[in-house]
Amino acid sequence: MPNMSLKKTPMPEQDPEVRIRNFLEVALGYTEEMAVEEANRCLNCKDKPCVSGCPVNVKIPEFIKLITERNFDEAYDKILETNNLPAICGRVCPQENQCEKYCVRGRKGDPVGIGRLERFAADWHMQNNAEKKGNTINKSNKKVAVIGSGPAGLSCAADLAKMGYSVTVFEAFHSPGGVLMYGIPEFRLPKELVQKEIDNIRELGVEIMTNMVIGKVLSLDELINHGYEAIFIGTGAGLPSFLKIPGENLNGVYSANEFLTRINLMRAYRFPDYDTPIKVGENVAVVGGGNVAMDAARCAKRLGAKNVYIVYRRSENELPARLEEVHHAKEEGIIFKFLTNPVEILGTDDGWVKGMKCISMELGEPDASGRRRPVPVEGSEHVLDVETVIVAIGQTPNPLIKAATPELETTKWGGIIVDEETCAASIKGVFAGGDAVTGAATVILAMGAGKRAARAIDEYLRNKDQV
Repeated sequence: MPNMSLKKTPMPEQDPEVRIRNFLEVALGYTEEMAVEEANRCLNCKDKPCVSGCPVNVKIPEFIKLITERNFDEAYDKILETNNLPAICGRVCPQENQCEKYCVRGRKGDPVGIGRLERFAADWHMQNNAEKKGNTINKSNKKVAVIGSGPAGLSCAADLAKMGYSVTVFEAFHSPGGVLMYGIPEFRLPKELVQKEIDNIRELGVEIMTNMVIGKVLSLDELINHGYEAIFIGTGAGLPSFLKIPGENLNGVYSANEFLTRINLMRAYRFPDYDTPIKVGENVAVVGGGNVAMDAARCAKRLGAKNVYIVYRRSENELPARLEEVHHAKEEGIIFKFLTNPVEILGTDDGWVKGMKCISMELGEPDASGRRRPVPVEGSEHVLDVETVIVAIGQTPNPLIKAATPELETTKWGGIIVDEETCAASIKGVFAGGDAVTGAATVILAMGAGKRAARAIDEYLRNKDQV
C-alpha cells in the first residue's frame, strides 16, 4: 500500500551529547521496516523528474520499487548500473539540491528520502551479501591511466574497466579515496566503508598504485611512453585558499585541508595510537560557511574544544553548507557568528594564536553570485579569544600537473580547461574532470564528470583504431 505520509520516515541518530565525544557515524541508517515504509512514499511517476536531477542518472523509481518488494539486493544492483559508489553517495550527496529537489512528493510535504534509501540498499548489500561477484569482463590490451583516486577518478576507472580497458589509477597519497578519505570526517563517512567501495572497483580489474605523485614521479609524457593511450586527470582541489590577513602565519592557524587531512587520513583523533599530533585548545574559530567549515568545526568539538565558533561574513540565509550539516552542528553546540569577518589574527610573544580581531558586517546590494555583498560596519571591531583558527574558505585545483605540463591549458585560478561534453583537455588523449576542472564542488558532480570522460575516452580509443 502506498504510504501517503507528508513526512519522511525519520532516521535514527546518535544523541548529540554522546556523539560529540566520539567519531562514530551520526546518522545510523534505516532498518528494513523503515526503508520499506519510506520507499512506499514514492509515487513511481511516469516522467521520473528525480532521475534528471541526478548527475549520474540513477534509476531512482526502479530501485525504490524493488525496496518496496523487499528485493534489497536487486535494488543495490539497480543503483550500481549507473553509480559505482552507492554507500558513499547515500551519505554525502546533497540530495536536497538534486534528485529530491525534483521529487513530486516534495510539492506537498517532504520529498521521498532517496539518499537514505540508496544508503540502505548499499549497507544491506555489504552486511548480507559478502561474496564477491565474479569478474567476467574480457580485458583489452588498451591501457588507460587515471590520475587521482577521488570520486571522479574512481568513477572513470570503474566505467572504463566495465568497458574492458586495462586501467591503472595513480594516487599521490598512501590510501586511495581522495577527498572521501582526507576531507570528509569519519562521523559522516566511515573510512572502512570507503575502502570497501574501492575494493569493489578493484574487483573489476582496476589496478591502484599509491604514493604516485604524477608531475613529480612521472610526467604525462612518461605515462604515454609507458603505453597508456589515454589519460584522465582527476586530481581534485587540494590547494587551500587563505584569508591574506596579518597573523595568518602564527602557530595554531590551519587550513581546513590540513586540519581535516590530519584527522581523517592520518587519524589524529586516535593519538597516540596513531602518531599524528594535533593541537586544538579550548576555543576554536572556523572561518567559512560551507560543508568543509561544518566538518572542521564538528571535528574540533570532538577533539575536546569547549567553544567552537563558525565565523561567516554573510547571514544564515546565505550559508552554502547543507541544511543537515548546519542542523547537526547546532545540535552539537557549535556557535555561529554570522555577519562577522576576520581582519587580523593576534598572537602571543612566542608566536601562538591568542585571538582573532573581527569586524561586524551588514548586507548591501547583490554581487555577481546573486548574494547580497557583505559591507563592513564602521567602528565594530571586536576580538574573539581563540587559540586555534581554521581557514575554510575554499580550495583550488592541485597545481602540480600544470607545473610539470606547461602545454596543458588552465584557467587563471588553475582549473583545467576541458570540453564540457567530452571532458577532453588541450592535449590530445588527455581528459579531466571533477574539482580539478571546476574547483571544489560535490562528490556526485565529480562522479558525473568521471562517467562522461569514460564514455569520451572509449569513443576516442575506438576512433583511433579506425584511423
